[in-house]
Amino acid sequence: MRHLIILALSILTINLSHSQINEIGVFAGGSNFIGDVGATDYISPNQLAIGGIYKWNRSRRHSYRASLIFSELEGIDVNSDDPRRIQRGYEFSSKIIEASLGIEFTFMDFNLHSGEKIGTPYLYSGVSATNHDNHYFLNGTQTQENTSSWAYGIPMAIGYKSNFLGNFIFGIEIGARYTFSDELDGSIPNDQSKQQFRFGNINNNDWYVFSGITLTYTFGENPCYCVD
Repeated sequence: MRHLIILALSILTINLSHSQINEIGVFAGGSNFIGDVGATDYISPNQLAIGGIYKWNRSRRHSYRASLIFSELEGIDVNSDDPRRIQRGYEFSSKIIEASLGIEFTFMDFNLHSGEKIGTPYLYSGVSATNHDNHYFLNGTQTQENTSSWAYGIPMAIGYKSNFLGNFIFGIEIGARYTFSDELDGSIPNDQSKQQFRFGNINNNDWYVFSGITLTYTFGENPCYCVD
C-alpha cells in the first residue's frame, strides 16, 4: 500500500510539473513607513525597495506567489503634518528583509497562451515575515540594540499587469503591509529592561507600504486549463 501511495504521488507531481506555467522576475520601487514616528501618508515612498518574485500560475484567475524584498524603512517627524511630531523631532531608519507568501487573484482571465496582448487588475494577500533592526530612543536619538527581530504580518496589494512583450509580463503594484508588531520604529524597545523608553500609541501596530513595478519572465509547459 505504501508503495502505491508513493507511486500515485510521483505521478501527480510529474503531471503538475508539466501542466503549469511559472513566472520569475524582479520588483523595484519604494517604501514608506506608517507608525509612531514620521509622516502618516499612506503612499509616499522615500526609500528604495528591490527584490525577487516568483509565481506559479495555477489557473487563469489565481497564482501562488512568493517574494523576497529588501528595503530601508525611514520615519522623520519634521516631514509629518502633525505639529506635535514636528516639535518632537524624532527620526529613525531600519533596514528590513521581507519574505512573503500568498495568493494573487486576477479580476479577469489571464490566459498567457492565448497569443493575444492581455491585461488585468489583480489583488494579492497572504502572510509576511520581516526581519528588522531593534532600536529605541534615548534623549530623542535613535539608539541601536545590536539585535534584530521578526515582524509577522499580512500583505494587501492591488496592481495591474500585462504581457507587453512575448514572455515578459509588466506590472504596477501598491501593497500595504499590516504587521503584528509595534517595534519597527523603536516606539517599543525589544529589550525588556528598556521599556521605560516606550512612547506613542500602544494600541496601533506598525504599517509599511511598497509601491513599484514588477517585471517577470514566464516559462513552462502550457497549463492544463488552456486545453479545450
